[in-house]
Amino acid sequence: MGLTRADGPLAPNPPHTVNYRLDGPAHKLFAQPFPRRVRAELGGRTILDTTAGVLVHETALLPVLYVPFEDLDADVLVPTDHSTHCPFKGDASYHSLVVGDRTVENAVWSYPEPKPEAPWLKGYAALYWSAADAWYDEDEEVFAHLTDPYTRVDVRPTSRHVEVRHRGEVIASSDAPFVLSETGLPNRWYLPRDAVRVPLRASETRSRCPYKGEARYWTATLPDGTELADVAWEYPDPLPESARIAGLLSFWGDDVEVVEQRG
Repeated sequence: MGLTRADGPLAPNPPHTVNYRLDGPAHKLFAQPFPRRVRAELGGRTILDTTAGVLVHETALLPVLYVPFEDLDADVLVPTDHSTHCPFKGDASYHSLVVGDRTVENAVWSYPEPKPEAPWLKGYAALYWSAADAWYDEDEEVFAHLTDPYTRVDVRPTSRHVEVRHRGEVIASSDAPFVLSETGLPNRWYLPRDAVRVPLRASETRSRCPYKGEARYWTATLPDGTELADVAWEYPDPLPESARIAGLLSFWGDDVEVVEQRG
C-alpha cells in the first residue's frame, strides 16, 4: 500500500505513532523518478517507451506513472475536447490512441498548465493502465500496475497453528503454514493443500497482483453440500519474490474465519 494508503504517512489518516507533523494540504502529492525502463503496447505497437518516468503518489490512490510527452508515440495520439479538473493538479487535457482500426478514447491525460503547487507535471503525461494491451518493466511483462517502491511482500515459514473455520467448523488446519506480509495489508496465511479437510473445485476466477503473479481460485464444498465460492486462492507460478507460496492455499471471505495461534 506504500505511502498513500492504509497507514502510510501520506494516507488520509496517517499514523499517530510518529514524532513529527506533516504540514500541507489533506491531499498530498509526491513525485519521484521511476528507475527502470517502462514500455506499453497497443495492437502490437509500442506506444510508450521511457527511461525518464516519474511515479506520482497521491493521498488514497495508487501511484501513477507520468512520462515526458516525447516518450509517447506522437503518431498515435489524437487530441480530444475532453477535459477534467483536479483541485490539486489543475485542468487536464486528453488524447485518444489510434492504432490501426483500434481507438481508445481519452486514454492519455496531461496538465499543460498545472497548478503552482505541482509545476513538475508540466510536459508530462499519463496513460490509463487499461488502455494498453501490455506493459513491460524492463523486459518483464507486468500486470495490474507498476510495483510501488514503498511496498514490500515478505513470505516466512511459521510454526503458528492456523485454522480456517466456517461457522465454527474447521475446514483447513495446519501447523506449518507460511505467512505473507504485504505493506499496509493484514497478514495472509498460506496452507499446504493437504491441510484442507473439504473438497475443492477449481473456479474460473482469476486475479493478478504485480507482487505475486496470477492467482486462481477454488470453491469449497462442505459436508452438508454448502458451497463457499472462491473461498481459497493460490499462485501456481508466483513471481520470484513470492516463490515460497507456490501451490499453497489462502482463505478469505465473509463466511470464513482464519484463526492463528502461537505454536
